Amino acid sequence: MRFVIPAAALALLAVPVHAQTTTTPPPAAAAPATPAPATTPPPAKKTTTHRMTLQQHFDKVNTTHDGHVTKDQATAGKWSYVTRHFDEMDADKKGYVTMDDIHAYAKAHHAAKKPPAGTPAPAAAPATSG
Repeated sequence: MRFVIPAAALALLAVPVHAQTTTTPPPAAAAPATPAPATTPPPAKKTTTHRMTLQQHFDKVNTTHDGHVTKDQATAGKWSYVTRHFDEMDADKKGYVTMDDIHAYAKAHHAAKKPPAGTPAPAAAPATSG
C-alpha cells in the first residue's frame, strides 16, 4: 500500500505532461530532397496449426449430429485416419463408427505396435571399419 499511492500520483502527473507534448514536422523547405528509404514488410508471422482433439474432429465430421460417422462423412471431412481404417473400426459392419469404435481401434492398434514389456531394445548394427 505504501508504494501504490506514490505510483498512482506519478502516473497522474505524467499523463498531462505526455498529453501536452506535441511533435511538429520540420518545415517543407528544410526537408532533404532524397526520397525516404524503402521499408521492407515485416516478416510473415509463423502460423501454427491447431491440432484438434479426437472429439473435436468427430464433432466436425458428424454432420448429422447423431453420434455416428459414416465413411462418406469421414471422407468429406478429410479425416483420413478414419477413412483408411474404417473397415477395421466398423467390425460389426453397421455402416458407421462411433467414438467408442474409434477409441477401441486406436487402443488396439497402438498396443499392437508397442513391443511387449521386458523385451530388450534392438541392438545397434556393429560399426565396420573400411
